[in-house]
Amino acid sequence: MVAIAARSLAGLDADVTLPQYRALVVLASRGPQRPVDISTELGVNPSTGTRMCDRLARKKLIRRYRSTANRREVRLSLTAAGRELVEEVTRRRVEELSRFVEGMPQSWHRPVTQALRSLSAAVGEVPESEWWLGWADVDEVPAT
Repeated sequence: MVAIAARSLAGLDADVTLPQYRALVVLASRGPQRPVDISTELGVNPSTGTRMCDRLARKKLIRRYRSTANRREVRLSLTAAGRELVEEVTRRRVEELSRFVEGMPQSWHRPVTQALRSLSAAVGEVPESEWWLGWADVDEVPAT
C-alpha cells in the first residue's frame, strides 16, 4: 500500500514526500489539528513535525492560524491546494488498486476487495466517503 501511495505521489508535480503526504491525510481526515497532534499521529518528534508543517505551509498546502477560543494555540488546516493534492493522490491510488484487482481472476475480485477494505480499516485508514465529514471551517486568526 505504501508503494502505491509513493507511486501516486511520484506522478505529480507537487514535490511532497510520503511523510508530508501522510500529514496532509491526517488533516484531511481529522480536520484542523495542532502541530503536536500531527507529530504524535505520525510518530515523529514535535520539532520534526513542526519543520514538516513549515515546509507544507511554504508550499501553500496547509495554513496556520490561531484559534479564537485560545489565541496561544496554533492550528493547522488544509488549503484548497492541499485538499486537491490529497484528492488526486487518492484517485490515483484507487485506479491502481482497481487495475490490480481487475488483473486477478474474476472469482477473486470480491474477496480481495473485502480483504483490502478490512486491511484499510484495521490500519486506521479513513474511507474516502468520510474524509470531509465531521469538521467545518473554524473561526480563525492568522498565526504570526
